[in-house]
Amino acid sequence: MDFSMTPGTFLFEAWQARASLLSGLGVTMLSSALSIVMATVCGLAMGVALAYGWWWLRLVARLYVDLMRGIPLLVLILFTYYGLALFGINVPAFWAGVIALGAFATAHVAENFRGAVQSVPAGQMEAAKAIGLTFGKRLSYVILPQAVRRMLPPWVNTALEIVKGTTLLSIIGVVELLLSAQQAMARNYMIIDFYLLTAALYVAVNFTLAQLGASLERRFSYLRY
Repeated sequence: MDFSMTPGTFLFEAWQARASLLSGLGVTMLSSALSIVMATVCGLAMGVALAYGWWWLRLVARLYVDLMRGIPLLVLILFTYYGLALFGINVPAFWAGVIALGAFATAHVAENFRGAVQSVPAGQMEAAKAIGLTFGKRLSYVILPQAVRRMLPPWVNTALEIVKGTTLLSIIGVVELLLSAQQAMARNYMIIDFYLLTAALYVAVNFTLAQLGASLERRFSYLRY
């Protein structure tokens, strides 16, 4: 690999493609962040429904989780973009991708959260109930702080999978990082060089996310039972 900045070298071509690569990286990070937020909020609510909901609510949540976990992510993305259009619901490609990724990850977050909540000894919920705390306060002050520590590692794994899953958005025309790199390769034919650069950028994003998760785990490490 030639590291000089003369025309035809990798560094020169990478510099020429910097705007599209940075734009693709931004799309990858934005779609990942929105999907992670959506999956976390909806997953926590669905996890509570799975653990403490009425029987019919648990049934609906269980059906959703099992359905989403059984559908390949690529099929879900294609259905959100092309399938909904058949019913007159036209969703822009970027938002179709975010919704599909978020819906897919919601099922995983919900199941992880349900497991974490139910791993807290039942006696703690009963003790909180005995001192007169309402359900919301029992959940907020007693159960959630302990469950969060246990659900953080699988939540980080789900977030990392979302980042990698954004590469599938190119199939519906979203110009994320991988597609922007492939467009650069089509101009300069430096296949290996740009794939290595793309891989390094994905590793950097995921490493940063993993370190953030590790710092959160240390933040909640005082919670032991």
